[in-house]
Amino acid sequence: MPGTPDHRADAFNPGSALAFDFGTRLIGVAVGHRIDASARALTTFTNGDWTRLDAIVADWRPEHLVVGLPLALDGSEQTVSRMAREFAAALTRRYALATHLVDERHTSQEAASRFAGQRARGTARRKDAAAIDALAAQIILESWLAQFP
Repeated sequence: MPGTPDHRADAFNPGSALAFDFGTRLIGVAVGHRIDASARALTTFTNGDWTRLDAIVADWRPEHLVVGLPLALDGSEQTVSRMAREFAAALTRRYALATHLVDERHTSQEAASRFAGQRARGTARRKDAAAIDALAAQIILESWLAQFP
């Protein structure tokens, strides 16, 4: 139904974005928009499942892609940082969209904390734990969106 939060017509507006919490096994996805600086967790998919990712991108038609860059606490790069950069480069090549990297230090802890809060309120269950990756993508996207006044 148009106007509901789940309606995807808003993804056709300039400024829509998909964000990714890169992981070697699972990748979390969030969707958001620069106009109202909103972001929400969307889904997860198995790393390497380009068919699933193609469907997500086709469904949401983002203008921007945002990838969390996992850095060590001291800001140095690690093996997974290079893998996330390679994933971001692959996104740019595949979809010809603006792709942005965002420092994601502490997003996993924040996502776990938010998920624990959702469980305490009864809005999430333990079996929904894979949603933490999508929640981390939401936090990454919120961080990127905060850069715009």
